[in-house]
Amino acid sequence: MLTDKQVEQYREDGFLVVEEFVPARACDELRAHATALVEAFEPPEEVSVFTTHEQTRRSDEYFLTSGDQVRFFFEEDDTSTVNKIGHAMHDLDPVFERFSHTPELAAVAADIGMRDPVLLQSMYIFKAPFVGGEVTLHTDHTFLWTEPQSVTGFWFALEDATLENGCMWALPGGHRIPVKRRFRRADGGGTAFDELDETPYPQEGEIPLEAPKGTLVVLHGQLPHRSGPNRSPKSRHAYTIHAIERGAEYPEWNWLQREGLPRRGFQ
Repeated sequence: MLTDKQVEQYREDGFLVVEEFVPARACDELRAHATALVEAFEPPEEVSVFTTHEQTRRSDEYFLTSGDQVRFFFEEDDTSTVNKIGHAMHDLDPVFERFSHTPELAAVAADIGMRDPVLLQSMYIFKAPFVGGEVTLHTDHTFLWTEPQSVTGFWFALEDATLENGCMWALPGGHRIPVKRRFRRADGGGTAFDELDETPYPQEGEIPLEAPKGTLVVLHGQLPHRSGPNRSPKSRHAYTIHAIERGAEYPEWNWLQREGLPRRGFQ
């Protein structure tokens, strides 16, 4: 599925941008379906807010029990606007399942060296016009810890992702830096961060990952990446899957647990 040059680029940079990976009609189908899910959702009086600024305080039971559910999370600055849907759509929703389990994705995973990948979580991210929230610099391994490190992100641009509407940024080669934080369930309830190295990730040398509609961005689990807020009039819908190696140890203190849902591969 990937050329030797693309595989080498992924190993060197820790990410790979593959344009025209998903047909436009598949992007449109997923967007329409996600919009219909939001329109049918009746939010409770107290909604669950997604934020990367103070996730330990915002880790409510709704969030912590979403690993085997399809749940809705709202913007920090506008709690009437949905930020994302997560975290088991790839298992529980037929439209997301069809998008997520394909031979093409299985081939990409094999090309980058994954031996027996299984899908762990999925997220639909809206990045709404004017209020789409920032995602601060982080690594996926911090939030989905395995021994050894194995988590890999598969991020799809369902609309053009640009500097204007909050595209991702990444640090080429940053996946070689040891992970600095670990996010886990706290002993007394809620969640906590273990600080492994308090020095910040370098941001000098970051580059924007502008991605036309239909692009797949593959992200190494130790790659520092982020996205800015969307203050433009254009939305930036995206869908992302995180996969891990079946044989890797997945600790019980990871925040995301999948009670009763088996881990399935891309096919």
